[in-house]
Amino acid sequence: QYQLVESGGGLVQPGGSLTLSCAASGSPMDLRTIGWFRQAPGKEREVISCIEDNGAILNYANSMKGPFTLSRDSAKNTVYLQLNSLKPEDTADYYCAGRRFGSCSSYAPNYPYWGQGTQVTVSS
Repeated sequence: QYQLVESGGGLVQPGGSLTLSCAASGSPMDLRTIGWFRQAPGKEREVISCIEDNGAILNYANSMKGPFTLSRDSAKNTVYLQLNSLKPEDTADYYCAGRRFGSCSSYAPNYPYWGQGTQVTVSS
């Protein structure tokens, strides 16, 4: 069984930045692919980006307005999503999801393991 725990969300002013973390645990920790999704109030969950164990990153066309950076620290079993130039419309719950087999996918049901989410609120 694998567990994913997100952290790093909070309240940030427009134009600000946040770094979200997704810590994975399990024995062994061999989730091949970690994806980040978000869900704004009243909207469907959408994929943001995805990283594979070989370091390959796939960014998806979505409603993210500002630049973001995805990285993975295998020694810490943690994936980071750095969000920059945040706007109020980026307010959402952000989730990381993992799959042991298979490459990056924008299809949420392909990920069997999900964190509880971390809330990001962009407001002045």
